[in-house]
Amino acid sequence: MDSLETELARARELDTASLADAIESIGFECTHCGACCTAEPDDDHTATVFPDEVRELTDDEWRDVARPMPYGLEDGPDGPEGETFEWALQTDACGDCVFYDGDESGGCTVHADRPLICHTYPFSVALGGTSQPMGEAVDSEGMVRAHECEGLGRDISRAEAEELAAALKERAVRELEEAIGVRDNYEPVATDAGEVVVYDSEGPKRPDGTPAGQ
Repeated sequence: MDSLETELARARELDTASLADAIESIGFECTHCGACCTAEPDDDHTATVFPDEVRELTDDEWRDVARPMPYGLEDGPDGPEGETFEWALQTDACGDCVFYDGDESGGCTVHADRPLICHTYPFSVALGGTSQPMGEAVDSEGMVRAHECEGLGRDISRAEAEELAAALKERAVRELEEAIGVRDNYEPVATDAGEVVVYDSEGPKRPDGTPAGQ
């Protein structure tokens, strides 16, 4: 894989019109099924959220919005422990996104302010260092990858495709900037049994979003 800086330069040069062409070719319309917001059997919902997106969604408790991404953590006697490098949207007792409400229009209580990963699902771009939500791609066109979703293959207007393409480019840039920030600001913090540290682009944090190692 090329360096993160090389991939970031490519992300910044992505042509949104070409991305929109690809999205139109694949086709998409959200059916409000809630599959991308809810848990799968034996697997809680996991959607990456950037640190600034967490702050945009809460003025109070960090834990109300985000939790440490579980990948990389170990099951200790008192719960998860270890280190991870991303935040995931918080989940409820059922494992669903905490902002999902099937009784609301569209199912999302923060739809207007939803994170980029939610805004752009089920699409991603074929660049190293960017995420593939919910597994491998099931379709692709040019630089655009499409992931499992019952809304694929449906008609989408040009305006909607262009809006989605712009958000998709923004997400690719943000993901790579975050990855570079994580790498550059990584300072190992010793953890005791039962402790979790999240290394994001702003440095090591405790699960409540406060700085770790201080």
